[in-house]
Amino acid sequence: MTGAEKPSDDQDTGTRETGSDRDGVDISVVIPSYNEKDSIPELTAQLTSVLDGMRARWEVWYVDDGSHDGSAEALRALHAKDPRFKMIRFRRNYGKSAALAVGFEQAQGRYVITMDADLQDDPSEIPALVAKLDEGFDMVSGWKKKRYDPISKTIPSKFFNFVTGKLSGIDIHDFNCGLKAYRGEVVKTVNLYGEMHRYIPVLAKMAGFTVTEMVVQHHPRKYGSTKFGLSRFFKGFLDLLTVMFTSRYTQRPLHVFGSLGGIMFLAGFLINAWMTVEWLMGYPVGNRPMLLLGILLMLLGIQLISTGLLAEMVTKSGASARDYSVREMLK
Repeated sequence: MTGAEKPSDDQDTGTRETGSDRDGVDISVVIPSYNEKDSIPELTAQLTSVLDGMRARWEVWYVDDGSHDGSAEALRALHAKDPRFKMIRFRRNYGKSAALAVGFEQAQGRYVITMDADLQDDPSEIPALVAKLDEGFDMVSGWKKKRYDPISKTIPSKFFNFVTGKLSGIDIHDFNCGLKAYRGEVVKTVNLYGEMHRYIPVLAKMAGFTVTEMVVQHHPRKYGSTKFGLSRFFKGFLDLLTVMFTSRYTQRPLHVFGSLGGIMFLAGFLINAWMTVEWLMGYPVGNRPMLLLGILLMLLGIQLISTGLLAEMVTKSGASARDYSVREMLK
């Protein structure tokens, strides 16, 4: 185990009654799926064996992210055979974050497991992940220490994980592993959009939850092809900047905009004050570049402070909108 933050003695260890307990579900598994029809039967059989073996009350949510390979028909048949397997189907492909977000909304379990549908994540790891949560942690992130992915995916991933760990201050090795375990209150707290699924450990940590990681098995892809592309890699770093800013300044945007604006305005004011002194002493200042620099800095400072104030007003409004459309849901 690495990257662990040991829970405090008085931390909730999962014995508190929650809405999930009253609904009678111990474990919810949320699985985003995009054109993984061939993997679904085998994954379903593995999940049934593992979850029944745990003697837990469970449910599995497949989130069909706009597949066009017949996945919806396969999931309908699966639900008809065993209602514990449920389906959410998007009208089009929205991405993994949207799939996880809607799955988290519907999950009723005291513990929530996420995994990919491509059979590279191993359902047999679920009991160990739940046991780690029972130690008092709020979230357990899988670490694919030995990976079976092409180098075009592993090298960018290692660089991405290194940078994310340094910027976020969270000492885990694999932020993007699909196999994770959460207490139910974690998934009801984090807000996912864009490509933010990569940063769930960061979002959870910023919300005050304890995060650790555990080495998990990783398997070669058996069916289909990877959905990873370099465009997602670059977008991921832009989302990292978003996470770092919103997690620290969402409730106080004026602090960052106001600080930068204040520094610029003060620098511009001091420059122009000195120019004024020189003008009073009889020196010409109208053609001095420093005068223009001082004016520019003061204007930029005012603009940044104004932006911060507007951001404060937007924050207070608290408006948020769902950006995905569900076509079909089988509960």
